[in-house]
Amino acid sequence: MSPATPSAAEPSTRERQERQIVIPSSPDEPVPEVRVAANTLTLFRFDAPIDRASVEVEGRTTRFRVVDVGDRTLILEPAVEPGSGEKLGVRVRYRDGATPAYATFSLVSHSTQVDKEVEVVRRPRSVEALEAMLAEKEAALAALQGASGPAGLVFFGRLDLKGVQAQRIEVPLGTQGGLNVVTGEAYRAGTWALAVVRVLNLPGQKPWEPGAARLTRPDGTPVKVRSVDMDRALLGPGEEGLVAVETESPFWKVSEALRLELLDKSGSRRLLISEVKL
Repeated sequence: MSPATPSAAEPSTRERQERQIVIPSSPDEPVPEVRVAANTLTLFRFDAPIDRASVEVEGRTTRFRVVDVGDRTLILEPAVEPGSGEKLGVRVRYRDGATPAYATFSLVSHSTQVDKEVEVVRRPRSVEALEAMLAEKEAALAALQGASGPAGLVFFGRLDLKGVQAQRIEVPLGTQGGLNVVTGEAYRAGTWALAVVRVLNLPGQKPWEPGAARLTRPDGTPVKVRSVDMDRALLGPGEEGLVAVETESPFWKVSEALRLELLDKSGSRRLLISEVKL
């Protein structure tokens, strides 16, 4: 990677882009570049499941405020963006064994643009491969349809003898970024935990949707977030919606008060709930 002096330029005036990059199938092809900015979230969506443990981000511990890996997503927020001419490498391995096996790209800075959402795709697959994938998806869908409701939770290992514990979440008073937390509920099972909060986007505000979530224990230990979902695509001005944050298998005590932070896709409107007991 090319050494350079890191930059902390203000990204507020940069145009936020949504685009697609195609992963090269040959090492001789140029590595795609993704434009990032300090204090700005960039969301990568992959077209197949990725190996979370395989994710390599150059400068991960020193240059980034957020590195959050999901089954098909990667969220990055640089604390200090690449300097002029500098490239920070990112390497992710796919889980399906298809070719190319790895997605590799470079993070760079740009004076006028930043990529807020990037769809990462591989070369178009053959007809035979697409037909096989379609058959697999149809079989999985048929299995899900045949095992819906509580039975499906048991069949897929989501519910066991430990059952589910539920309690209310103590919601904060006041407004944050034009948002209010109306109510909150917490659910805990053997293999997952779920924080559900009802969010009000106040009248006169811009539409809002959650882009990422951070959960931390009182000692600062992060809790892995598996997914962030809302019961509607967007919250318009004056609208309410339920936001559900699912975590990994609980390894913390029920009495611990976790810190939950919800971020919109731009990273500019954040909602903090400091007393979440899951």
